[in-house]
Amino acid sequence: MDSVNCDRALSALAIILFSFALGTLSVVVPLLGVHAGYTPSEIGLLVAVAAIAQLITRLYMGALMRRIPDKFFLVGSGLMIAISCALLAISPAVVFFVASQLVQGIARAFFWTSSQTHAVRTSAAPVSGLRDVNLAAGIGALLGPTVAGYFWEASVELPLIMGIVAGSVAVVPAALLIRFPPFAARPSSLTGSDVRLWRRPGVNVACWMNTGAGTWKSLLDSYVPLALSLAGQPAAVIGILLSIANAAVLVGSTVSGWVRSRGVRASLVIGMIMTGLGLAAVGPFSGLTVPVAAALAISGIGAGVLQTVGPAIAAEMVHPEERGDALALTGTFRATALFLSPLAMAGLVTLTPVTAALLAAGLLSSPRPQPPGGPTKMSSDRQRPKARAACLRRRETF
Repeated sequence: MDSVNCDRALSALAIILFSFALGTLSVVVPLLGVHAGYTPSEIGLLVAVAAIAQLITRLYMGALMRRIPDKFFLVGSGLMIAISCALLAISPAVVFFVASQLVQGIARAFFWTSSQTHAVRTSAAPVSGLRDVNLAAGIGALLGPTVAGYFWEASVELPLIMGIVAGSVAVVPAALLIRFPPFAARPSSLTGSDVRLWRRPGVNVACWMNTGAGTWKSLLDSYVPLALSLAGQPAAVIGILLSIANAAVLVGSTVSGWVRSRGVRASLVIGMIMTGLGLAAVGPFSGLTVPVAAALAISGIGAGVLQTVGPAIAAEMVHPEERGDALALTGTFRATALFLSPLAMAGLVTLTPVTAALLAAGLLSSPRPQPPGGPTKMSSDRQRPKARAACLRRRETF
């Protein structure tokens, strides 16, 4: 096995372990909140704490990756997700809960930006590297909720202990990854253009796609299990249903290459409509296991397309030395959605039941959106600007 293939295997192992720990928290956080007596609005606010920590961290990731090799952020993410689980295992008191969510948010920012940039730097095409990341992350996210839901029935602390172990072990393969140098300073011809990076054709669509993926993930980790719990679904069934959603993300990532070949605009519309309509159906069907499983599967496929194709488009559209900035930028939009979605839902559930709030959130996400940064004429890849084509002709060597 050559060094690049070995690196990909080690990276996949680290990603699976981290995602397992994160998937454990996706079940434990809302259930522990209910168990500890927090209201739905309070649980939403606690979830938003992790999102805002991730958002603030993402804002600095582009600059940090010009100073620190990406593998060290992946090592740090494993340590921090273990600490996040440990804090909740100590106590569900608000101080420990908030501290756990803060650490989790930073860990997620480190993990997603570093794993994506490392994959792009070891792959000939960004979409294939990011597909591998999402497939590995999906395996961990598939196993984590199922195991957590099963062991929750036996002990509140047991799934958290498993999260601690998974996060700690993830440090080992992450530390063995290829040590790529930090991203170089951007060429002088591009200096100052990062102010408008999010408005560039293609990058703006990628930002919107990651926003949709972030909204889905935020609700899946907070109000979806809460709605299922309030509808009378047992913890073990909730874990399985969340695993179905995460398994569907694997399907979405697998077909992402085909979706990407349909064009930028088509990728956006396919992903957003499937995610929004599937999420909307969870509310009214939350008490019915089979229909809600189907709805979560549809939304998961859409989310898999969004979170794979979106960052890939961003990486393709920029200069090779701007890829860290582009991926950090799309991650910032995702983190913004992770922060704002629970806050919006916290307000909605004070006026309407959780199931109705989920229905509204899904319907608001499903119409064909206008990408951020204004109109764009990107109905086909042939309409990309010449500057972007010039960037694509430049290849990195490893």
